[in-house]
Amino acid sequence: MKIKKIILISLLFAFMFIAESCGPIVISSRPDVPPPAWFYPNRVEAVRYVCFPDYMIYYDLSLRHYIYLNNNVWITVNTLPTRYNHINLNRSKFVRIKNYRGDNISRYHTENRTNTNRTNVRTRRN
Repeated sequence: MKIKKIILISLLFAFMFIAESCGPIVISSRPDVPPPAWFYPNRVEAVRYVCFPDYMIYYDLSLRHYIYLNNNVWITVNTLPTRYNHINLNRSKFVRIKNYRGDNISRYHTENRTNTNRTNVRTRRN
């Protein structure tokens, strides 16, 4: 009985190491479409959105489309327009949004991301 448990546990550990060495695993409703080339996490994470804060571009990993702000309107596209061709997303800084899984990214943006580049300077009155 103990030998079976030891073998089972060792097989589970071996499977974990093999699965980890395979690369990123993204669970999606559309498995035939791979994640973009710039998204390679070091481990399995349950995130839906990735944000490129320098360009205010979001990527929805579950639906596989980009979301960006254009003239105060949120635009959803499968590929970025030509005006973003100069951006190398492989080298750009991105943030995994771990605490939001809703469908309306504009609500998340207004609540969390609009004040990130502002400084809090308090003046002292005498």
